[in-house]
Amino acid sequence: MSPEETEPDPNAPGPTVPERATPPAAEPAAEPAAEPRRPDRTLLAILAAIAVIVVVALIVVFTRGEPAPVDEATPAGVVQRYSAAVIAGDETAAAAYLTDAAKNRCSTDMERMSGDNLRVTLVSTTERPASADVRVLITVSQDGGPFGSNEYQIEDDFDLAKAGDKWLIDRAPWQLTVCQNDAVKK
Repeated sequence: MSPEETEPDPNAPGPTVPERATPPAAEPAAEPAAEPRRPDRTLLAILAAIAVIVVVALIVVFTRGEPAPVDEATPAGVVQRYSAAVIAGDETAAAAYLTDAAKNRCSTDMERMSGDNLRVTLVSTTERPASADVRVLITVSQDGGPFGSNEYQIEDDFDLAKAGDKWLIDRAPWQLTVCQNDAVKK
């Protein structure tokens, strides 16, 4: 055979080759219906615990009132009432807890701090038959400063003397000293 005969004529009708069927354009597969996502139980438990802690903390902060009064017949009770009167600015009530010597001990250079920025905490009490020492922690807060308010603490003693069946303050820390002498007041 001649080479021409072996090669098929491109223009000649010949057996038809079936065209390949092209698959239809693939449609995106429908995603399965998403199940509603349930929150993790551990996360819910942690959030519930945090909520309970916050509520308890708020209850403690808002229900915490004044400290329980100490018996006025004790040196600590006298110091507590005296300090509360000084902080409240009631010098007459505070002076009722002072000995006569303490009332007359005022000096012209004495300047008492404002009670608004004082807090007094009982540290210890030493009681003897005729005298007592009440050690307190005095916290003084002051506004201002580059980082907000500042605060310092100092421990000091009240000296008390027994007058009959009552305790009276003979010396108070300078931050809590009351001076009722009108000639000394500024």
